[in-house]
Amino acid sequence: MKELLTGNEAIARGAYEAGVTVATGYPGTPSTEILEAAKAYREVMYLEWSPNEKVAFEVAAAASMAGARSIVTMKHVGLNVAADPLMTFSYIGAVGGFVACVADDPGQHSSQNEQDTRHYARLAKVPIFEPATSQDAKDFMRYAIELSELFETPVILRTTTRVSHSGGLVETSERTESPNPVEFKKNPQRFTPLPAWGRLLRRKVEERLGRLSEAATKSPANRIEWGDRSLGIIAPGMAYSYVREAFPEASVLKLGFSYPFPDALIREFAGGVKRLLVVEELENILEEHIRAMGIACDGKNLVPVCGELSPGVLKQVRARLEGREPREVKAVEESVDLPGRPPLLCAGCPHRGIFYALGKFDVIVTGDIGCYSLGVFPPLSRTDTILCMGGGVSMAHGMEKAGEKKPVVGIVGDSTFFHSGITGLLDIVYNKGTSTIIVVDNRTTAMTGHQDHPGTGRTLMGEETVAVDIEAIGRACGVRRVTTVNPYDLDGVIEVLREELAAKEPSLIISRGPCVLAEKVEMGGVYAVDASACKKCKACLKLGCPAIEYDLKGEGIPLINASRCVGCGMCARVCRFGAIKR
Repeated sequence: MKELLTGNEAIARGAYEAGVTVATGYPGTPSTEILEAAKAYREVMYLEWSPNEKVAFEVAAAASMAGARSIVTMKHVGLNVAADPLMTFSYIGAVGGFVACVADDPGQHSSQNEQDTRHYARLAKVPIFEPATSQDAKDFMRYAIELSELFETPVILRTTTRVSHSGGLVETSERTESPNPVEFKKNPQRFTPLPAWGRLLRRKVEERLGRLSEAATKSPANRIEWGDRSLGIIAPGMAYSYVREAFPEASVLKLGFSYPFPDALIREFAGGVKRLLVVEELENILEEHIRAMGIACDGKNLVPVCGELSPGVLKQVRARLEGREPREVKAVEESVDLPGRPPLLCAGCPHRGIFYALGKFDVIVTGDIGCYSLGVFPPLSRTDTILCMGGGVSMAHGMEKAGEKKPVVGIVGDSTFFHSGITGLLDIVYNKGTSTIIVVDNRTTAMTGHQDHPGTGRTLMGEETVAVDIEAIGRACGVRRVTTVNPYDLDGVIEVLREELAAKEPSLIISRGPCVLAEKVEMGGVYAVDASACKKCKACLKLGCPAIEYDLKGEGIPLINASRCVGCGMCARVCRFGAIKR
């Protein structure tokens, strides 16, 4: 049977067919939809959104140690968070098949950096698979689970944004139940890698790596497609699809099981072509290894190291390879009649009130990862730094302790607070900081598509559960000044900020308002501008609400788009002349 599936849906399907019974993760584009799609199989799979990627990895690893087949999902920066258990789990090794599904984001479509997960596979000495199509994604999952059990190793399945979100026809099959009994078998020498035992496990990892290299050479995930032998191209993952379009006549070594490197297959292929080109997305990991083998090749001297590849980019590579001047790809010309459209918080977003209120104070704002990252853009312009998940809290403390003279405010979302903000808050209290921390709580993980988290009272399986109390956590951390505000009450928010910024001890402010896209709440009637009362002061425009429009060529009076207004009333609160009414 064939189905049209995205790469993420195909991974979920592959996990189902491979007999996976435990699937954990933390939402992060472009990986999120794997577990969302896996909900279709919740009758045979336990699913959870964990508080962060480290916890998710550890839960899935423990399930594997007990004999269950398990997967964990995250985006590339999430593997940074889970790197600690990954490194040691490589030594311990899997019992039930274990696959970490990690989605890279070449081109940084929705990420703060452009790292290459293949470095982690080499660092942890674990195999990595790179699908090029949705069919690959499904097939490689089953293969990876089986390989994991055969070699007692965790496996990484690396996708990219294009594989995750592109669709294709996939040949599906029936589920194969795991033959493993779920029963943890005590073995301290393996499962407790204290130094004396860990040193022995380290040698086993090296021995395993050699056997895995032989397996990669023979693997059906790697194949030679002979064509014109004047040029041979080695391409792992999605790069293969681009190569096939830009170099249809070339000989190609398609790598799906790309690490450990299939050295014998690489030598065979390189020996059969006149010129060798390595096309890989992001880093020159494969090229570096091939050169170290003593094989001459082209690579990043022709192929860009930054950004996402595409057939168009590879056609430029082809021109350079053939000694021609690459044809200039002209960007689509901007229309002189259209205004710029920077990314903005949604109409009625509760975060807007916090950023607007912060604009009334001369403070440093350390931001974090989430929808509220958009507070950096005009006209709000109220975020000064963004580093990583939870960094909004810790960086506020760091700046204060460095001697920053201005008050420092750290902002973090509710999901991010549970992910890695709590430890930063503990640090502030323990080390006698005085930062003001704001949790913008909209009761969802909004940026990745409205997933649940420990504060929502629902699990990924759709079950009701305890909704963790952020205020109670703050007090448990030792914060004495804990305040909850309504972000639509701008005067109230400004007053609370004034009080807390003046305090000589840490403050925790919880700004609570629902995500208007997730909850679809009825907030009130639509607002409009009374042209006769408008003084053209443009104060309402400083909110940056996409429902408020301004005609530069008109009479200078803002208009409120009735189809976009959700009735939050913030614009009416900032208008000093009463010109904005329901």
